[in-house]
Amino acid sequence: MQSGGGAKKKDAKCGLDPEFADGKPGWKLALPGEDGFLGRMGLPLFHRDFGGTGQPPLVILHGMLGSSRNWQTAGQDLAISSQVVALDARNHGQSPHAESMDYAAMADDIIGWLDARCLPKVSLLGHSMGGKTAMLLACRHPDRVARLIVVDIAPRDYFWPGRRVEFDAMNALEVARLNSRGEAEQQLAANIPDWAMRKFITTNLERNPDGSWRWLINLPVLTAALPGLEQNPLTGTDIFNGPTQFVVGAKSNYVQPSDHAAIRQHFPGAKITTLAESGHNPHMEAREKFVSVVTGNGG
Repeated sequence: MQSGGGAKKKDAKCGLDPEFADGKPGWKLALPGEDGFLGRMGLPLFHRDFGGTGQPPLVILHGMLGSSRNWQTAGQDLAISSQVVALDARNHGQSPHAESMDYAAMADDIIGWLDARCLPKVSLLGHSMGGKTAMLLACRHPDRVARLIVVDIAPRDYFWPGRRVEFDAMNALEVARLNSRGEAEQQLAANIPDWAMRKFITTNLERNPDGSWRWLINLPVLTAALPGLEQNPLTGTDIFNGPTQFVVGAKSNYVQPSDHAAIRQHFPGAKITTLAESGHNPHMEAREKFVSVVTGNGG
């Protein structure tokens, strides 16, 4: 499995820098006026390549507080039918931090990533926050999306009081004084009773060379951006007529039957498949069935 700068060398006219930093995003778009400039200068997102050879490639966009690392097992399973790559969104994982954090900026990052790799069209899979980004990109750049897969999110506004509690707890954590992730989990337990959520949140902690801990995510920016990220990024005129698959967890409250009309308003050809055994993370909770639906062999 390749990651970060592990992509194969591409045509220089696409603006790809063949000199990669080890494990870090090292490509760059050509500057305006240079041969091959394609018009977008999104952040150089980190990626993981899960292999596969089928075309077009499948590009995975993770959810809030997640990263490409969360998709390693499902990504490798999906590689049976196509080349699969998962990206780290801005302010997440190993991708760069930035002050702006909205769906338009994230969509531009992805277009820039595609342009730099001479990928005119891909299948796009987005989960939760990544699903909203994928929906926006597909509607605004339909020529770049061969197939859209949206995982447990709908084109509507949300309000997540529980997420606000989690962010308050994360911001209150004295990261500089931590000795371990386990200690962080203990401190978070008073406000975040769900064991799995505490585990998930603390995957965003990384140890520094001196032994101290830090957040991988850009916590201040994400905290400020949360109300905007809850909003529906689509307008009434946004439509994607290409092949579209929504995958919904029956045990999740993110997509309700009342959302189906809005889904089909923006995505007239959408197929909606509900996985009875899954909550908000079907790629983990019902992976075999999820992979079957995404690869077109089930649902």
